[in-house]
Amino acid sequence: MTGVPGADDAQVVSYERWGVDFFVAAVTPDRILGAVNTIAGQPIDFGPIGVGPGKIAKVRAYGEIGAATAERLDSAPVTFRVELPVDLTFELNLQVETHTFHAQLLVPLTLTAQALAGVRVYVDITPPRSSEVQVRVQADGLRASIMQRIANIEGELRRFVARYVARELTKPHVEGARMIDVAAAIDRAWAGMAPSSPRRAVAEDLNEALESEILDNEETFLEM
Repeated sequence: MTGVPGADDAQVVSYERWGVDFFVAAVTPDRILGAVNTIAGQPIDFGPIGVGPGKIAKVRAYGEIGAATAERLDSAPVTFRVELPVDLTFELNLQVETHTFHAQLLVPLTLTAQALAGVRVYVDITPPRSSEVQVRVQADGLRASIMQRIANIEGELRRFVARYVARELTKPHVEGARMIDVAAAIDRAWAGMAPSSPRRAVAEDLNEALESEILDNEETFLEM
């Protein structure tokens, strides 16, 4: 017997336990991806830049960032491993001829949900290191395959993409998407809740309010 009216199947827990359970339930993979996918679909275009001895060879890359995937890690605080795919075409101009490479990269990120004062959740993102970026390069033709080894194309890709993603994640519109105002979501759910609302309806209202909070962040980004 819990002493909670209409809650015969409920277990009374401490505020601390309730807070942890709520935090885990609120910060889902789909919601955490909202903090990263603000940069999905963005085009990447850099160069030409000089590479190799004397910087005589010129390199240019272009492509776009794909939609990320997330997996919850079994750790505390609430942490996710996110993989951000990047597709690029990489051109190496040797003055007399140009070699073309197609590259698929996978950028790993660690996202940790931090509890902030004011009933807010901030998604902290650990920027990628170039050594962590996975890359697969395909060259057009046998001679291009030889040049791939000479010019260290993969190393250039890792360094550039790691720097690019880290820089994008610090921009104001991305920072805004990384903050979830739970208190505001609760206020919206509470305002639309009648005194006799069933518990399931209350939970659905709160969930919708949380989704709305994240959607507002994404729409703000799209309008910029």
